[in-house]
Amino acid sequence: MAEYRIDELAQAAGSTVRNIRAYQDRGLLPPPRLEGRVGLYDDSHLARLRLIGKLLGRGYTFAIIKDLISAWETGKDVGEVLGLEKVLTDPWSDEIPGTVTFEELREAFSPGAGDEEVARDLARTIELGLVEAAGDGEHFRVPSPRLLHVGEELVAAGIPLEAVLDIAQEIRDDCDVIAGRFVGLVREHVFQRLEDDAGAVSGDDIAEMAAMVRRMRPLVKMVVDPFIARAMEARVQAALGTQLEQIRDHLAAENAAPSAVEG
Repeated sequence: MAEYRIDELAQAAGSTVRNIRAYQDRGLLPPPRLEGRVGLYDDSHLARLRLIGKLLGRGYTFAIIKDLISAWETGKDVGEVLGLEKVLTDPWSDEIPGTVTFEELREAFSPGAGDEEVARDLARTIELGLVEAAGDGEHFRVPSPRLLHVGEELVAAGIPLEAVLDIAQEIRDDCDVIAGRFVGLVREHVFQRLEDDAGAVSGDDIAEMAAMVRRMRPLVKMVVDPFIARAMEARVQAALGTQLEQIRDHLAAENAAPSAVEG
């Protein structure tokens, strides 16, 4: 079996020394055999390192990779862990991404704007994740066509693009807080309980975790939709109530005026 110093291992695996040390710190990679003060790695380390790289490339988190490796090493059913991972990484929306050209974006959001302003707005749109560069500079992937449509409608209604992007960022941050509260709730009262009860997560625990995450999907929408609807009702009434009263008073005065003249 071949042996490698850490820099040789990194080169063979297409990784970096820094990554190898980080994987060891996270418990993903076993420590090397020490020969004096030199750490020596072997082909098993190389295979493990390549596996970690592939899993990271597929979008696996460090926590999931650790669970997979632990399950494999202790003889557990890796399929159970993969089932949980699939639930965790499946998209939460059934929306189909779309594509849009640079000219279409410019025409919809920045008609008549200069090149510098358009470039600045486009950069911010990409930063917010509303569009993603496709690589050719002319086409862009749209993760959520619905969101882009909302933005287009607001701009068409006369709201400045900068204000639309500002509110998009604020709403995104608000939604991140809401998601964090849901995840924290489940982590504290489900995931942590399973770990505390058993001392180590079993196959049945993993299945229960996966089921709970599946259950969260419709529950989140069921909670958020009515709350946002009620909040919008209250906000709109509060914001426009005074104007509505003024309009009613004005209409009442107009309707009463002819009667007074006739009298």
